[in-house]
Amino acid sequence: MIERDAIMKLIPHSGSMCVIDRALSWDGDEIRCESANHGDVHHPLRRGGILSAVHLIEYGAQAAALHSVLAASAPTHIVATGFLASVRACDLHVERIDNLPGTLQIGASREIRSSEALMYRFEISHQERSLCSGRLLIRLAPGG
Repeated sequence: MIERDAIMKLIPHSGSMCVIDRALSWDGDEIRCESANHGDVHHPLRRGGILSAVHLIEYGAQAAALHSVLAASAPTHIVATGFLASVRACDLHVERIDNLPGTLQIGASREIRSSEALMYRFEISHQERSLCSGRLLIRLAPGG
């Protein structure tokens, strides 16, 4: 298990923009994480006091970024700089998440890896109920 402080050293998201609290397990293909910060009244993505379900995409993207580092042979630094290029087949099953008690479960599975991009399938659930799922394309910086 890896906790939030260590996660912030591995991905480019820091401070309150790091939305993953801990990585519970991972292997070469997938990662399982959890987070409870969606209820924080000071969450940086809240607007008008509400944290929209669309922000679950950020949770999935950060899980994918963390997996790409942890699945590398020497996970001691950020492997490559990338950006979220597209989100596909995204299904949102709730309108907001700030009112959900407890933790979110975040899973990401790598489908494709090349020197130019990564593709992940992700799903976020709460108390065994799916909240959001989809696919992410992450473009890597040249040389990534």
